[in-house]
Amino acid sequence: MNSTNHEAVDALQNKDVTETKQADGSTIFSIRPNERAYAKLADKEIKSENRYGQKIDLIELTQGSLPVNRSMHINENPEVGTNPNRNKQHGFHFTADNCIGCHACESACSEKNDLPAHISFRSVGYVEGGTYPAYKRMNISMACNHCDDPVCLKGCPTKAYTKHVEYGAVLQDSETCFGCGYCTWVCPYNAPQLDPVKGQVSKCNMCVDRLEVGLKPACVSACLGNALDFGVIENTPERREQTQTTIPGFPTPDISHPNIRFQQMDDMPDEVNRTDSMPIKYRKDEDGAFQTIVDKKQDLEANWNLDRLSSRENPLVLFTLGTQAVIGAFILLFLGDAFQLPMITAITESVMYLPMLGVLVAIEAAGLIMSTIHLGKPMRFYRGFNNLRHSPLSREALGVAMFFAGVAGHAFFSLFDHGVFNWWGATAIADLVPWVPTALTAALAQGFGVFGVISGIAGIYFMNRIYRIKARPFWNHWQVATSFTGTVLSLGAVLTGIVLIPALAIMGESWAELATVLSLLIVNGLLIEGIGLFFHAKYLNAETSEGAASHYIQKTTFGKTYALRNGLLVANVLAVSGLTISGVDGIVAYVCWGLIAASIIFCSLIGRALFYVLVIPTTMPGAFFWKNKAFEQHARDIGLANRPQTGVVPDAH
Repeated sequence: MNSTNHEAVDALQNKDVTETKQADGSTIFSIRPNERAYAKLADKEIKSENRYGQKIDLIELTQGSLPVNRSMHINENPEVGTNPNRNKQHGFHFTADNCIGCHACESACSEKNDLPAHISFRSVGYVEGGTYPAYKRMNISMACNHCDDPVCLKGCPTKAYTKHVEYGAVLQDSETCFGCGYCTWVCPYNAPQLDPVKGQVSKCNMCVDRLEVGLKPACVSACLGNALDFGVIENTPERREQTQTTIPGFPTPDISHPNIRFQQMDDMPDEVNRTDSMPIKYRKDEDGAFQTIVDKKQDLEANWNLDRLSSRENPLVLFTLGTQAVIGAFILLFLGDAFQLPMITAITESVMYLPMLGVLVAIEAAGLIMSTIHLGKPMRFYRGFNNLRHSPLSREALGVAMFFAGVAGHAFFSLFDHGVFNWWGATAIADLVPWVPTALTAALAQGFGVFGVISGIAGIYFMNRIYRIKARPFWNHWQVATSFTGTVLSLGAVLTGIVLIPALAIMGESWAELATVLSLLIVNGLLIEGIGLFFHAKYLNAETSEGAASHYIQKTTFGKTYALRNGLLVANVLAVSGLTISGVDGIVAYVCWGLIAASIIFCSLIGRALFYVLVIPTTMPGAFFWKNKAFEQHARDIGLANRPQTGVVPDAH
């Protein structure tokens, strides 16, 4: 740092009152009279790069495309602050040995940001271990780490996040957010907070208004034990010796390169536990680092717990299954006709084709409505396409929307074929508008069909990418792709059969050939899904991460439900194969196919519900009450959630 910067820092430390005012009297931030020196920034040494090779001076990363003294318009004030290091990456330093678990940092943060009781940008949890009298607890205070590679920013479909050159702060605009909660999935540290009351996400803003006038964040200034400090990243605060990147209970920094450093000199037991309900604990390896392992907090008895399959992700269960079924059915009909499969061609040329397309359009429309209802602010659904460059959620939304447009367009222009309405005795649209060339409408129908097939495949691909999240190890496996692809085949065939087989029967035509084609698709779809599930379970049995903890819950809390799903999967494959080979027809065949279709749908619902309720994220330890999922559920069950001061709200989105 040059002499000019030293003088600026000294001036900040010697000031009693500083206000940067606009004409209307608004301020960036007011410093209280006689502000203590410990609350003021005072970086004396600046390194050029952090340990991940990222430049600390962020202006250099922009190649001069941004001005050095750009205004952040804090509190609608266009003035620029006086911090000489405002364009360098800042970060927190936490000294675990000093933290006494008083929660003053939480309180200061909540007061400054006017947060409700159920939201906290900074939280204090702890891990503990050992035996009496050498029992030890280590407190951990954690907020947003303003990462070098912010996965929340890349995941957010609305572009509500921005990584600022100023201080390297990752800021989020709650007004842009539409409350999908995807950022809360991808963040390894539980930093973004989804408010089910307001239907939007908010998070730590690094107190940039305080930084602009040379003050540390409110949580740091309030820390009683001098456990929290703040400054330009990689600087070692006074009276500190370490700048580690990990600490017991902290997820791997490899996911996002967080800007937080730790000191923890006191020796901890070789194994430490979380006091919240997460079935996770941490064990020291040969290198002295703590690794995540499963904490078997309950016995291995398998249970049903069917009521707990219901979650706030229920709309996504229906949306994903419905969309995959519709995509599978449409691709079967369209490509089957294109490749001149006799049974499919007979259907696409018959009066049943348009009603079938109508069913597909209706189901997909209902699925899109379900996905919109899942948002905290459903009327802002259109913002989901804002981040096509980075967000798989934006890409999936676009792919599914284009698929819907393709199917709807194909259905509309198929209306112009001669003889379409003869079933009802009505005149075909082509006869009502004879000036429209039939060749044109046929070409448009084909064009929209091709567009729908390509968009549907893209939608399924990005639907898979949505769940390949490093912060959720249970999902981060290729089994997601086999599950979604298998469902496209199996449920797509089931949906086709549910609509067309009764129609063929009513018309007195044979449906045996169609049943054979659908059986082949169903069996292959179920086998693909089953193979993925087998290798997923094998992988999780050898893992020690949060994914292994999810599998432990799967085998205990939902053990009987898990076994039922697996048993139905095998039974459905055998039933479909046996029924096809047997050649049974008549009323017995109708009943058997109906039962099999119901079983496949039921099995798919159980499997997809388990997919959402089982996932355990990489996140920070909570306390016995605070940030504890078991206590939150208990509070909802007994009515405590109706009292705002409890810090828990009823389930909502």
